[in-house]
Amino acid sequence: MKPKTSHVFILGSLCLAFYCLCTADKFYKNNNHEWKKLFMVHHWPTTVCKEIENDCRDPPDYWTIHGLWPDKAGECNRSWHFNLDEIKDLLPDMKHFWPDVIHPSPNRSQFWKHEWEKHGTCAAQLDALNSQKKYFGKCLDFYKDIDLNSILLKLGITPSISFYQLADIENALTSVYGVTPKIQCLPPEQEEDTQILGQIEFCFTRELQMRNCTDPEVDHPFLQDALLTDETFMSYGLSVCEDGPVFYPPPEKSYH
Repeated sequence: MKPKTSHVFILGSLCLAFYCLCTADKFYKNNNHEWKKLFMVHHWPTTVCKEIENDCRDPPDYWTIHGLWPDKAGECNRSWHFNLDEIKDLLPDMKHFWPDVIHPSPNRSQFWKHEWEKHGTCAAQLDALNSQKKYFGKCLDFYKDIDLNSILLKLGITPSISFYQLADIENALTSVYGVTPKIQCLPPEQEEDTQILGQIEFCFTRELQMRNCTDPEVDHPFLQDALLTDETFMSYGLSVCEDGPVFYPPPEKSYH
């Protein structure tokens, strides 16, 4: 190749690369991958098992992590695959606080893989969350700081065959945390049934400060993952609880 031709080729390649970068950035923004809020999501394993009814035996008798979700993003980088080795230092806590309650133990990492590839790759826009270890580690930190299990116990809100009023649960949590969480329930199957407590979300800003989930801009209609859309995982039909009685189901030995 002649020198002049070589220079033209190199210049053309650089221009093409620059164009691709600009186009990718435009594509990224047009596909709504920019997000403003995070949702730290806890779920109640007994309710998960009650709805899924699929190989869910002896679920934990404490609230566990469902995920840490940006409000308007999903699968932001499909080439950034989950690597279990990157979080090996976190595995003891991951297994205890972030278990896959509906799948056999050998497949537990598939749940984490799903959460990273769907949500973690989007949360990684923040320097504080821009690796798998940071993302999972920060979620574990949030979980421990919120300490939902202990707080509910101190508030006298425990699994029971009796019903609670939704407003009482919400007001009690707000009085402790200073912000209002989002509480989700499994709707009643029949008119005479009672909605079942299933999930509690706490909201955070991009600065990782806790804030109200009731503010309009925090809503996340895109997130069918507030009721995960992937049927392989926790794709149960949760929705924001209605005012009125709520059943907080005691753990059962097994669901089939």
